[in-house]
Amino acid sequence: VQLQASGGGLVQAGGSLRLSCAASGRTFSRYIMGWFRQAPGKEREFVSTISASGGNTFYVDSVKGRFTISRDNAKNMVYLQMNSLKPEDTAVYLCGAKWYSGVFVYSTRDDEYDYWGQGTQVTVSS
Repeated sequence: VQLQASGGGLVQAGGSLRLSCAASGRTFSRYIMGWFRQAPGKEREFVSTISASGGNTFYVDSVKGRFTISRDNAKNMVYLQMNSLKPEDTAVYLCGAKWYSGVFVYSTRDDEYDYWGQGTQVTVSS
């Protein structure tokens, strides 16, 4: 699976961005997808994850109510709608894919993901 993230940019605090992650391959619907972010000098941080079917989602507390993850399995796409952005959301955002083994429907651990995209920069100015 190859992943390509896009949609990042520079936005003022309170603004919105929609990140997209395009996946190659015929088995996209069998992958759990996740968004993580990494700010300069900090470790990679979990942001959100969605189950292979799209029926289950989970968010880190700091983005709950502001970010929404979704996917379109027919188009091999996963999205992250980010509203009410804050300067502390500034980071490189990466999408990851984890094969769904039939046990846990989503994952918040980056070491469990099998494939990663190259990341897209999100900068929120105050």
